[in-house]
Amino acid sequence: MRQDALPPAFVVGLGLIGGSLVRALAPHTDVRGWSPGEATRTAAAADGFAVVDDLRAGLERAATDDALVVVATPVPAFPAVLAAVDETAPTVRLTDVASVKGLIADQVESLAPRARYVGAHPMAGTAHSGWAAGSADLFRDAAWVTCLTEDSDPDVWAAVAALGLQVGSRVVPTEAPAHDRAVARISHLPHLLALALAQAGAAGGDLALSLAASSFADGTRVAGTRPELIRAMCENNRDALLDAVDDALGLLGVARGSLASTGSLVKITESGHAARTAFEQRGSGLEDVTLSGDDLVDQLLAVGAAGGYVTGLRATDDGWSVAARYPADND
Repeated sequence: MRQDALPPAFVVGLGLIGGSLVRALAPHTDVRGWSPGEATRTAAAADGFAVVDDLRAGLERAATDDALVVVATPVPAFPAVLAAVDETAPTVRLTDVASVKGLIADQVESLAPRARYVGAHPMAGTAHSGWAAGSADLFRDAAWVTCLTEDSDPDVWAAVAALGLQVGSRVVPTEAPAHDRAVARISHLPHLLALALAQAGAAGGDLALSLAASSFADGTRVAGTRPELIRAMCENNRDALLDAVDDALGLLGVARGSLASTGSLVKITESGHAARTAFEQRGSGLEDVTLSGDDLVDQLLAVGAAGGYVTGLRATDDGWSVAARYPADND
C-alpha cells in the first residue's frame, strides 16, 4: 500500500505563512513547528500547538516520521536551515513557501542535494507578519504553486499537493523559471507600484492624505508590508522583475505622452479595463480531467501552463490518479 498523500509535517518558521499553515493542518495531521524566536515559540505553544525548541531535534523527528519539512522562514535564513537539513535529515521530504523558486531550487541543490524536494508557493498573505497575524483560513481558495522538473518524484509532489489541497487551495503545477516570471508581474511589481503610489500620494501633503479613499487604500495596501520582506522578495527575483518594471514604465510612458500631447487616455484605460476583465474571468471554460501514467509530470505542467489546476489526488497501485481542471479549448 502507498502512504497517505498527506503526511505529518514539520514547519520551520512560524510567521504569517508558517503560523497559518500550522493552524490549518493541525486538525488533519501531526504537525510540529519551530521558530528561531523564543517569544514566537512560546506564543504558538500557548495557543495549543506542538512546538519544538531545537531545529535539529525537529528535523531528526521529521526524518523518523517521514514527515514533510516545510521551510517557511524569510529567504535570507534559507542557507542556514538547508545546511541543518543536510547535516541532520539529508534525505527528508522537503518543500518551502518562498515567493521565489529558482533561487531556492539552486540553494537546495547546493546545500541539501539529497533532500527529496518539491518547491511550493502559496499565493496568499496580508500586509501583516508574525505568529499573531496567522489564520487557518489564509490559504482558502488561493493558488498553491508546486514547482516540478523532469526529475521530480511524483510521490513527493503528491505530498506537497495534498498539503495545499488540505488547506483549501487550488494546486497549480509549473516550473520554477515560469513561476518567477509570473510572480514578478502579479506580485512583485504590484508591491513596487504600491510603494511608488504611497509616496506619490504622501507628496500631496496632508490634504491629499485626508481625501484618500478606497482607490488609494486598495492600491497601497501591500506597501504596509515590512520593508525587509519586500526587499527580500523583489531583490531575489531581480531579472524577471526588471522585465516587468520595464513593461510597466513603457505603458505609463505611452500614457503620459498621450495625455501631454492629445489629452487622451483612451488606450491605457480601455486596455487596462480589458486586462482586469480577463483577470475576473479567469478559470472560466475549465473542464474536469483525470491525469495518470508515466508522463504525469508532463501532464501536470501542461495543466498549469494553460491556467488549470489540481483539485484532488488518489493513490493507485501504480502511481497517482490526479483530478484537475483544464481549459476545454486546449485539447
